[in-house]
This record gives sequence, C-alpha cells and structure tokens, in this order.
Amino acid sequence: MQLRLKKNYIVLILVVLGAAGYLWITNFQLVKKIVGYNVPQTTQLPVGPGVDFLKAPEGFRVSVFAEGLAGPRVIAFDPRGRVLASVPKEGKVLVLEDQDNDGFAEIKRVVLQGLRLPHGLDFYTDPKSKIAYLYVAETHQVSRFVYNVVDGSVPSAISKNIANLPADGRHFSRTIAFGPNFRKAQIIAGKSEVDTQVPVKLYISVGSSCDVCVETETWKRAAILESDPEGSFTAEFAGGLRNSVFFTFHPETKEIWATEMGRDNLGDELPPDEVNIVKVADEGNKFGARRYGWPFCYGNRVKDTTFKFDKITRTDLSSNCVDTEPATIELPAHSAPLGLAFITSDKWPKEWHNDLLVAYHGSWNRSEPTGYKIVRLDVDKNGKSFGTSDFISGWLTSDGKTLGRPVDLKFGPDDALYISDDSSGTIYRVVPR
Repeated sequence: MQLRLKKNYIVLILVVLGAAGYLWITNFQLVKKIVGYNVPQTTQLPVGPGVDFLKAPEGFRVSVFAEGLAGPRVIAFDPRGRVLASVPKEGKVLVLEDQDNDGFAEIKRVVLQGLRLPHGLDFYTDPKSKIAYLYVAETHQVSRFVYNVVDGSVPSAISKNIANLPADGRHFSRTIAFGPNFRKAQIIAGKSEVDTQVPVKLYISVGSSCDVCVETETWKRAAILESDPEGSFTAEFAGGLRNSVFFTFHPETKEIWATEMGRDNLGDELPPDEVNIVKVADEGNKFGARRYGWPFCYGNRVKDTTFKFDKITRTDLSSNCVDTEPATIELPAHSAPLGLAFITSDKWPKEWHNDLLVAYHGSWNRSEPTGYKIVRLDVDKNGKSFGTSDFISGWLTSDGKTLGRPVDLKFGPDDALYISDDSSGTIYRVVPR
C-alpha cells in the first residue's frame, strides 16, 4: 500500500513538473488564452536605416533615435533641448544626447537611478531663484531634484517630496505635467494658510488600483490630481478616470486632453477607449470635481450593467451616469491609448495643424489584437472629430507578431516627433522630408 502511494506521488510530481515545464517553454500561452491575455509575441526588431518595417505617410522619414533601452516610457526635453527618458523597470532616468546632430543619440547616460518605478518627467524653473528643477513621478510620490542645465545633470540625489501618492496597484505608473491654473477661486474657501491660486500647477495622473471597483481607500486613485510647484497641497482635479496614463494641453484652449483606457473582460468591442477633455468643476458640481464615468459608466454615459458593487460609502461618488461626463472621443476598445500630442509645427502639413496624434499601445484582452500604431485624429478645439487615419503602423505584422508597442509622443524643439517603444527598447524620430 505504501509503495503504491509512493508511486502515485512520484507520478503526480512528474505530471506537475511536466506541466510547469510546458507552460514555461510556451510562455504560459495556454493560461493567458484562458484568462483572455493575448499579447502577440514580440520579435527582434529589424533595426536599420529608415526602419523600413514601419509605414508612414509619404513625405515623412522615420529613424531610430536611441535603441537598446530597457523599456523607455516618458520622454521629456530639458531647457536646452536634451532628451530625457524614464525607464521604470530599471528605476532610472536617462539623458540621450545627439552631439553631432545626425538624428541618433550617441551618448546614453544615467542621470538618476535607484528610483521606485519612475515614469512621468517634467521641468520647472523657479521664477524668483531661477533654479531649474527636474520633477520625477515615482509610483509612491513626486520627487523634485535640482537640475544643472549647463551639463544636463542632477548634482545631488537628495530630492524633495512634492506629493504623496498611493503606491503600486494594478496601474502603478504616474504621469505629471505643468500647466495653467483653471480655477477661479481657492480650492477650499476660507483656507487662507494655503494659497491654491497659483499661476502654474503640477497635474498628476494616478490610475486605479484594480480593473473595475469602487476605490474606498483613497480619493487619489483613478484621478488627475493638482498641486503647486512647491508641493504645498495636493487636491483632486478630476475623477472617474480609470487609467489616464498620459495627458497634454490643447495649444489654443490650454485645456487638458487625456487618453483613457477602459476596463477589461467585456468582450472584444466594449468598452470604448477614450480621449477626454478634462475640465475643472464648476460651482454647481456637487462632487467638488467632475466625474468621468469609471467604474459605473463608460463612453457616452453608458451604464456598466456587469459591474456589481456594495453600497457606495463615499459621498463624492454616484453610480448615476447622468452625474458623469461623457467621453469626448470614443476609440476602438482595447487599443490602449497612451501618449498624445498636438501637431503645431509649421514644418508639418498645414492641413494637419492642431490635429491630435495618439499612440495605441496595443490590446492584451482581445481575441484578435488591435492597436500597435499611431493614429491622427482630425479634431477641433472642442473635441469634435472629423475622422481618424493611421499615421504610423507596422508594429503589428500580418502574421500576428509585434515589432514593438508605442508609448509616449513628444515633439522636440527641432520639430521632430519622438516616440518611445517600451517593448523593443527603442525611441524613434519622425520628421517631414
């Protein structure tokens, strides 16, 4: 009897080891298929002159600006036009320098390291002291470092914590950008010890802790927050934004335009991903901040009937879609929109002036992959869309493989468009011929 049990245990162990070995060798594709995870396998990039695998409109040239990076995400330009990139998985911020002006960064150097999932980057120069600062959005805080503009370095790793943020979660990346103050009065009336009416504010995007849930632990999740450059306060600017990883400011209205990734597991076509014009609450808003739908609604105030929840304990939330803001622009479901940038350069086609470019990082929760490209939206300043067309594609091949996943889009002082790709470890540069 004992011998038989021993044999059965040995067989069981061999079966488990065999199954584990199979899953490891196949990159857990069977498990991913069962749970709906369907990211096409990334193949090695055929990097070379012209980057021929990418398709761009006639009259544009795409080239590699930097390669061999470990998942670059956010791109920023310092006051002298140097390119910086965050590398969350390595806890680093890099400076990429093209010293001979040939469109390729010969020098890659680490300006900061040992950070906790650094993502968002932006610069601010104090108008009184003239000191330049580099702001870095880590997953748990926004850190401010003194920045040496002359040589593009951070003299000291000692930083000031500008804002405490809820750490990690399903969506752990944090994005920041300086923009105008949209408020007409103090955030909290009568609170005179803190002046929230400053001309320039720091906006901070924090995603949800989950796919779909009611955030009860903190009001700082699924929201865009606001602060001042000194970090004197942190407040909610807008909520109900599941994961607005990237946002930018309209060149004319200066309003915040943000991409928004919808929830998973509602099928291939739902819910739509979105672009929203995120506005400050008016005096009649009963929640103190505008609500953009999640987790109760999506798209044009469509009720998510599959989401079941207990009693809402937060008085600043409502499950009534009438109380939420509709999407400004609906995008194909699971496209995973990330970086966005308005075309303002006179060197680009005049008929594209103020059109919006959006990076589709690409689906993972869809039977047939979608996205993996950059699209151009013909829009007016109010968000009315007159059509969408592919601008750069080719990262998703006809046989279902991927050659990369575009993330951030930033126009540089040279009027070139820079594109980060966290899958292939590349930053591209796009210029009109």
